[in-house]
Amino acid sequence: MNIPLTPIRFLRYAAQQFPGKTAVICGNERFTYSQFAWRASRLAGALREMGVQPGDRVAYLSGNCHRLLEAYYGVLEAGAVLLPLNIRLTPNELAYILNDSGAKVLIFQEQFSPIVEGFRSELHSVKKFVGLDHAPSQSWAVQQRYEDLIATAAPYRTDLMQVDENALAELFYTSGTSANPKGVMLTHRNIYLHALNVIVVFNTGPDTVELHTIPLFHANGWGVAHSLTLVGATHVMIGKFDPAEVFRLIEQEKVHACSLVPTMATALVNCPERPKYDLSSLKRITLGGAAASPTLVRQVEERIGCICFSGYGLTETCPVLTTAQVKAGVDWQDEERFEGQARTGYPLPGVEIRIVDADDLDVPHDGVSIGEIVARSDGVMAGYWKQPEATATVMRDGWFHTGDMATMDENGYVLIVDRKKDIIVSGGENISSLEVEKVMLAHPAVYEVAVIPVPDERWGEVPKAIVSLKPGMQLSESALMEFTRSRLSHYKCPRSIEFMEVLPKTGTGKILKKELRKKYWSGTESIRPEMASKK
Repeated sequence: MNIPLTPIRFLRYAAQQFPGKTAVICGNERFTYSQFAWRASRLAGALREMGVQPGDRVAYLSGNCHRLLEAYYGVLEAGAVLLPLNIRLTPNELAYILNDSGAKVLIFQEQFSPIVEGFRSELHSVKKFVGLDHAPSQSWAVQQRYEDLIATAAPYRTDLMQVDENALAELFYTSGTSANPKGVMLTHRNIYLHALNVIVVFNTGPDTVELHTIPLFHANGWGVAHSLTLVGATHVMIGKFDPAEVFRLIEQEKVHACSLVPTMATALVNCPERPKYDLSSLKRITLGGAAASPTLVRQVEERIGCICFSGYGLTETCPVLTTAQVKAGVDWQDEERFEGQARTGYPLPGVEIRIVDADDLDVPHDGVSIGEIVARSDGVMAGYWKQPEATATVMRDGWFHTGDMATMDENGYVLIVDRKKDIIVSGGENISSLEVEKVMLAHPAVYEVAVIPVPDERWGEVPKAIVSLKPGMQLSESALMEFTRSRLSHYKCPRSIEFMEVLPKTGTGKILKKELRKKYWSGTESIRPEMASKK
């Protein structure tokens, strides 16, 4: 009989094969794989003792720390479903997610006590509140302390043969752009096979040391929580992204790899403290979560000294679908290599990708024809929690429709040109905001840029750029306009540029274009409904 595919097996294997090896580094604390597994099994026992039943949702409100990593195994070992919450959401959004998911337990860090206090009275299903790192003197909400539970609970190990590999294991909520957030259901099988595919692509092994720069509450932590554990690699936790702290940990712990959204990478390459640190251990930086520019890829390689390439995925796909590493048979030279490594990439093993037109027919693989990315993979979600209609909208004929518009070249490399909703249609011409942004980011004074559509009486809508400059740099609107027009067709260039000190971002560092659009599209629902200000 086959053993069910479940990530529970990952930590069990690592504890058996690498018991004395350093598994997790978190602040001043270090845990071996034996200790990691010991704590996870006692978390499972504690949850069972407090009445958590198979299938119950256990929510965590926490930044990256060893205790949240333990939940990736202990919660599942107890038969429950892990629900990591985005710490940047508003109290109303958090309350909605907890109620929509029917979470039974909320485990949270002390720094979020005021937020929990603000929405506690609105919760319908949460019965237990556990303090993740609270002091012994209990606060108003903390019925039990995590460390007390770990110390006193009996260990619990489920019968692996009773695990349903197609059952829900993790529940992640997408950010609601025009409606309430949707819960993405990932199964034990999804997570298990996604981890294997990631290990193959990134050559992860027991000597790997990776820094958790991506929050574990975001899109399955990009799979790192699972792939590192299975092979006995070392997890290095960082509670909050800070460039100097990232550099310090790379130097101190001899970190080999990390993953970043482009705004994080931009912060690292422009951090004035970077030359103070020895970053020679770093071998790879993977960019994802938003489109990266060739300029940024080149700057990372030149200034940080490691290989840098993009990847692509969605919460709904567990999340990684592609990698833009140079593959066999492709010979990119000089700037061409940076352009290639900034692309969306080619599929991981276990992933199939097509670029299709409005009739779901494949477009030519000529690097020019644009269509929507659709995917089949081992990691594609089971569906949206309690939203069968929304699930049916994106899951058609066995393919997940991503909403991302892209091209594919003769070598199988995908290049996203924009989200469907971010394509700017000006006078009947389609303009890729990502194409314009990449050109503008090549200017040495530009730190970040977001190109958005704004209403125009003649053309319907035209591009507008919102730009932040590097510290100490000055740049006029006319000079940046001239720079852009010398590199792009004029109809693609922004008609206006606004400078901001800081662009609004999500909790994972992605630029919030929807917030920037509100100023210009409020009250224009009849013109372009998706651009109007919504919750």
